[in-house]
Amino acid sequence: MKLNAIVKSPGRKRGVAARELDLPGMPRTLRELIEQTVQAMVGEFEQRRAGESLLPYLTEREIGEGANTGKVGFGAVYGEKAPDERQATEAALLAFEDGLYRVFLRQEEATELDAPLTLADGDEVVFMRFTMLAGGFWNR
Repeated sequence: MKLNAIVKSPGRKRGVAARELDLPGMPRTLRELIEQTVQAMVGEFEQRRAGESLLPYLTEREIGEGANTGKVGFGAVYGEKAPDERQATEAALLAFEDGLYRVFLRQEEATELDAPLTLADGDEVVFMRFTMLAGGFWNR
């Protein structure tokens, strides 16, 4: 199943990142959607790590996409350790439960992890991530 995934942050007009997600199956719940998204991202990370080139370069399209999101880079993967998919999935589910990000499907918020979802190929999924505020206010 293919979905159009967008990562947004409050206060920004444009998304932080947008991409087509190719999920292995049809998620029936939000929990399955998050699990399959993490599985796809870990798989992409492994492919990037295995396919590093000796002389990396950026195309004009990659530079333009990076400029739109605010980060132009080679996408180099540093470190030898492979991610643990189970731990990453648990962290993503806990972050959702703790309110660090929200998920919107076709502009409607999905709030229940185990409620049934109705998705179709090409649907838009928005992951709205929140940033914790820092400063003296909380120390009072």
